Amino acid sequence: MNSNIKSILVLGSGCPSCKKLHGLTMEAAKELKITTEVEYSSDIQKLIDTGMMSSPVLVINDKPVLAGNFHDIEKIKELLSAHNI
Repeated sequence: MNSNIKSILVLGSGCPSCKKLHGLTMEAAKELKITTEVEYSSDIQKLIDTGMMSSPVLVINDKPVLAGNFHDIEKIKELLSAHNI
């Protein structure tokens, strides 16, 4: 599938919640046949630059779209689909 999503990034500290969001995001992208790589970064400066006050943060096309302890794959799929128009 041709994707309008140029970048998918999960920012976090390396905690279990951060790793879980990364895994769920990879699974959601695969289910939606989005071929863009889902990256993970524990770069604190990148996290601060998003302006979000909690982690992990899901960033799609350089825009933070989700922050905090979040484990709902359906919501992640909804966010990815909305950015893949």
